[in-house]
Amino acid sequence: MISATVKKELSTYLPLLSARQQALVLDMIKSILHVDPKEKRVSVEKYNTEIELALKEVKQGKSISHDEVVKQSRKWLKRK
Repeated sequence: MISATVKKELSTYLPLLSARQQALVLDMIKSILHVDPKEKRVSVEKYNTEIELALKEVKQGKSISHDEVVKQSRKWLKRK
């Protein structure tokens, strides 16, 4: 995704979250940016294998559409 697309999607989804959920998302982003030097990186081969497996699952129908994710997330937010 290009940066503008990501920013647009974030600006669409963030308002759907409660203040607490927004804080949690911010904490996750900060955590992602903090790279632990002790953390072992995955090899390119392992990364490619995982991508191939994920694509295979999608082809087998083991995924849900973006629209379905949006519908489900709205239901989750209504429960609060």
